[in-house]
Amino acid sequence: MSTETMTKSQEQTAQRTARSLVWFEIPADNVERAKGFYSALFGWKIERFPGGMEDYWHIDTGGPDASPDGGLMKRQQSEQCITNYIAVPSVDEYMNRVQDLGGKVCVPKSAVPEMGYFAVCQDTEGNTFALWEKNQDAR
Repeated sequence: MSTETMTKSQEQTAQRTARSLVWFEIPADNVERAKGFYSALFGWKIERFPGGMEDYWHIDTGGPDASPDGGLMKRQQSEQCITNYIAVPSVDEYMNRVQDLGGKVCVPKSAVPEMGYFAVCQDTEGNTFALWEKNQDAR
């Protein structure tokens, strides 16, 4: 989408969205063991994520509001590794950019209700990362 076709609101959002790390997810074969490890190592507070996500825990890193927190979850696949989420103004736009640059979209745009949208991608070197678009209207 060019700036000529963007609305004023979309353009302002794009200018304000720093493309920085906003969330991370750590998969674990044994969640209790991982909770103990990261709590003891870094002093992180790890508690069940609110809102009915049964097998997902919130990691409070204890930093200022601008520092990223994360999630801890049961490993879904043997090769699953830590995923970093990068803030973008539009998941749709950045999924297209990933593909145009030779990367892959592994998990297409998905909603996290009342929080935003994400997509999981892979770069040209096989590294996994996720795009995150904050949007309280997400359904």
